Amino acid sequence: MKKVSELSTLCGIDACAIIYSPYDDSPEVWPNTMGAQRVLAEFKRMPEMEQSKKMMNQESFLRQRIAKANEQLKKQSKENREKEMTEIMYQGLTGKGLQHLNLGDLNDLGWVIDQNLKEIYKRIEAVKKGASTSSSAAAAKSHAVVAPPVEQEPAEVELGLDGMQRTQAEWFTDWMNSNTSDQQIGFGHGDEMILPNHNDNHSANMWPNDFYP
Repeated sequence: MKKVSELSTLCGIDACAIIYSPYDDSPEVWPNTMGAQRVLAEFKRMPEMEQSKKMMNQESFLRQRIAKANEQLKKQSKENREKEMTEIMYQGLTGKGLQHLNLGDLNDLGWVIDQNLKEIYKRIEAVKKGASTSSSAAAAKSHAVVAPPVEQEPAEVELGLDGMQRTQAEWFTDWMNSNTSDQQIGFGHGDEMILPNHNDNHSANMWPNDFYP
């Protein structure tokens, strides 16, 4: 009765239950007699094919449950057998003998060993692929062209006419400064230069005729 109530509530459908017991003359009805009669009347108005589409009596219900249990039993037996053979395989690796095994056990043990070998080979291939991918990436990085840093060459100084004039002016200034300690040179009014009071020979030696007539 509880399962029918949960089915009706959770699925939002109309349901009823009528249970006959060998210990009671009157059946047990859920939700009540009027509700069960209403659901039965609606069910009988359905086409016959729809009525029997998912209909199941007690015998068919038990057969279905038994078949499902048998499938679960086979699956669990296979898993248990595989675990048993795996344990025997590891015992054989430690040096324990296999003389107590029969032909069926040996066949099952061989199957388990083959499955483990397949898994090992699969992992080896995965490791190789990962290593090859890593080496390819490293090779690509090593072959990458790296441009060397460009060294800036010192700028060459090109002296034109202005530069030569500046150089001559600097030379003249240095020469004048080096001679001011011994001689006094002054400038008069206008462009006339006042020379020191020395003899003419010394003046001629100081101003070469090539530049100053």
